[in-house]
Amino acid sequence: MHRTGCIHRFSVETYSAGLLLHYFLSCVILWFSMATVTTNEATGKMGQLLAAHQDMVELPAVGEIIAGSIIDKGRNAMYIDLGPLGVGVIYGRDLFDDMDTFQTANLGDPVEATVVRYDNEESLIELSLQSATRERSWTELRRKMETGDVFETEVIDANKGGLLVRVNGVTGFLPVSQLAPDHYPRVEGGDKHKIFERLKELVGTPLNVKVLTADQDNEKLIVSEKAAVSDELSAALENVNVGDVVDGTVSGIVDFGVFVKFVLEGKELEGLVHISELAWQRVDKVDDFVSVGDPVQAKVIGVDGLRISLSMKQLQDDPWMSVAEKYTIGERVKGEVLKVTPFGGFIKLDNDIHGLVHVSELPDEVQSDPTKLLEAGKKKFFTIISIEPKNHRLGLSLRKDAGMTKGAVESRETTEAQKGVVGDTPEPPSGPTT
Repeated sequence: MHRTGCIHRFSVETYSAGLLLHYFLSCVILWFSMATVTTNEATGKMGQLLAAHQDMVELPAVGEIIAGSIIDKGRNAMYIDLGPLGVGVIYGRDLFDDMDTFQTANLGDPVEATVVRYDNEESLIELSLQSATRERSWTELRRKMETGDVFETEVIDANKGGLLVRVNGVTGFLPVSQLAPDHYPRVEGGDKHKIFERLKELVGTPLNVKVLTADQDNEKLIVSEKAAVSDELSAALENVNVGDVVDGTVSGIVDFGVFVKFVLEGKELEGLVHISELAWQRVDKVDDFVSVGDPVQAKVIGVDGLRISLSMKQLQDDPWMSVAEKYTIGERVKGEVLKVTPFGGFIKLDNDIHGLVHVSELPDEVQSDPTKLLEAGKKKFFTIISIEPKNHRLGLSLRKDAGMTKGAVESRETTEAQKGVVGDTPEPPSGPTT
């Protein structure tokens, strides 16, 4: 090992010394040539000589990128032939920061590096491979951004906001919002911990992306998988028309709706059924209505860019168009409290028709706190005070005098007292409500 190291050091130093000797002799020749010319020819001759030996007298500035070829590689250093400038050396950390270049480089290969300083401890020009490589990397990233190139990169880590990738040695960020539909983490309730777990499953996965932002000054690289598939999706979406009916499968459930995957002309697409388009009646919890994997049929109601909006309820008859055949204003009906809010309660009259009892239609003593009278799951008798089929609204009241004269109120109270249905009603037996 000692002998090999001596030979290695001797070869590099001898090579460097030879170049320095060549440089010294050239300077002597240059001086002698200039001294022998006549005064009138001096200026012209000097210009010619300087032009002929310009590469020997102009030194690149520190920080400038220069080119050379590899003449030797060690465990912690790589030596570069810089021609008339002599020999350059790249040490440890700069090599490891660009390990791909170091491992694949062979003797004689051309290489670019940045000048760090002249005449170091070994009388060599110290170079940085990292600086030159990063400059080339950012230049290439800017080119990719400008041309819109699609390229493959691998996910190296994940955080709650998205994924970390490495492109040309530069660490970039892929936000969750820029994931393609196949990789978007659809989590019920938007649970951040579950989203993070889904994102971690993508570590090590190769993704096709486009560069959205390449800001070298701020070390900011942002990429998008969604943008990378946009051209392909755009072409497929040309075949999607409003009014089309598609058969698909529930691929994800979120608070605001359901994602449905379907195949159109051999291309798998995905659309969203907003919670308001699931059914004609009020839907509070999406997962009570459908489950992931359920086969469904939906109607295309909108195509906006790469987003497909779907509706399931528009393939069903609108029950509100026949609501007047079921209910009339002033009628007393039994309903189940579905949800209580500060402004009132949502009441289920049947599977299709839901109504609202506004806080102003509650007895005065409970209007400040509707939960004193209304409780989810409980059943009560209500009076229908309004029906609006076109707006899908039905108003209810718990006021004793709702739309009635005093005599009618007293008569009704007597009748209901005899039937035992005033106020809260007993819990109904299990099974369908009649």
